Amino acid sequence: MQPTDTMKRTMAEVVAQRRTEMSPGRIFAEACAAKGTDAVVEYDVTITDSLTSSRRKPRYPARNMLKVVDLSRDPRRYYWHESLPDPGAPQVHEADLRREAANRFHRSPVPELLPTTAWVQVPPDLWEDIETFESFINYRLIVRLSTAENDTIIRGAGGLLNMPQIARMTSRGPFASTILAACNEVEQMGGTADGLIINPADYYALMGEGRLMDDIERNGVFIVRTRLVEPGTALVGDFGHGALLFDAGRSVIRFAEPPPGTFAEPGGLALMAQIHERVVVNLPTNFFVVSL
Repeated sequence: MQPTDTMKRTMAEVVAQRRTEMSPGRIFAEACAAKGTDAVVEYDVTITDSLTSSRRKPRYPARNMLKVVDLSRDPRRYYWHESLPDPGAPQVHEADLRREAANRFHRSPVPELLPTTAWVQVPPDLWEDIETFESFINYRLIVRLSTAENDTIIRGAGGLLNMPQIARMTSRGPFASTILAACNEVEQMGGTADGLIINPADYYALMGEGRLMDDIERNGVFIVRTRLVEPGTALVGDFGHGALLFDAGRSVIRFAEPPPGTFAEPGGLALMAQIHERVVVNLPTNFFVVSL
């Protein structure tokens, strides 16, 4: 997706604002300097959304594809969603032209949010250098939390790939790829395929074999590259209108005892970061898991 002038201004404003604020890592490093290993910091934001990357080549997390509902500031009890009509349901006027006209409407309670947790093992005495400790928290602990968040959204217990209502597509039909076939199918349902989640191995293979990835990005499709989608598959959908990420709007970082098997070497101090969230799909008919 090519950023517009408005998007560039907005991103620049966000970067400028965050440079005037203390980072999550700085806040915890200073708390640790004051309280040692008893330090606990509870943030009133989701810290995976609190850092700006300095990479020249952006690599976006799955969270960036979704409309986020911060339940701490926008409390909700329910969400709406649609489903395909039951087999044998009465014919709906013009449903042959507007397929979505035959869909059924539903209201469901906001589901229980799921914990997303990340761990790092702190090198001895690292916290004595506040700047280095700040960087370690920001770019190891929180980056690992972002990876864990991708797992929650994509392939966790409540993740997109485990939603049975999302259809699978294996035939490309008259199109050059199943990705384009899925984009067409979403538009035939009245939506727009604005997002693609794909394994980096497939992204670069398709880039090397032709212009498919360039064409998709120029067409306004937001691409997330992640190992968490199996090679040979991808997820295509209308993320802008068809899904939500319910977010607690809260985070915590603290020293804690990690579960067995968390680290290659036992012992030492461990830091934990945790958030709570849950993805839901309003328009499952506008999403497809495709076989490439």
